[in-house]
Amino acid sequence: MQPVSTPIAYPDARGFTLIELISLLVIAGILATFAAGRFFQRETFDARAFADQATDMLRYAQKLAVAQNRPVYVRLDGQSVALCFDALCTAAARVRPAVGSNNGSKETLAYCSNSPDWLCAGRPDKVTLSILAVTPPHGSGFYFDALGQPYETADVFPAASTFTRGLTLRVAGDGMNRDIVVENGTGYVH
Repeated sequence: MQPVSTPIAYPDARGFTLIELISLLVIAGILATFAAGRFFQRETFDARAFADQATDMLRYAQKLAVAQNRPVYVRLDGQSVALCFDALCTAAARVRPAVGSNNGSKETLAYCSNSPDWLCAGRPDKVTLSILAVTPPHGSGFYFDALGQPYETADVFPAASTFTRGLTLRVAGDGMNRDIVVENGTGYVH
């Protein structure tokens, strides 16, 4: 005689119905549509990266001026941030990057005379770089003296600096502003 098998009943068995699974997939698809669009917008990432790079370059300029006991000029032209050892940024006076070359992006090469061996960073597309209104105007840049203090480009050391109000650079992209401040007197960059 063979044993009789009885079906096992699971009274508390739970699961998803087909309608619930389809509803979940539709909701996930709608959320993914909005999230993917935001994820692939590069302006936020580009603006943050450029702001960080510009901040690092300004700090490096101050430290280099102190270490080499000579002025380091910061060129700000709205398209790029560049470092030089003279006010005109001649080819012979360009500061070389410590790592051998700049970031090499197409914007950097376009705004920095196609020179990969110059410590210069071009602003990415859809990102703006501007100097906020201050008095007196800072024009197209400034320099750090051998003590790390900021001076207007037209100031001649050891005369008193007219860099009396500090400087704020604004990097804007994707509706967000990132301000870089150079304090007067100390040259502190933050």
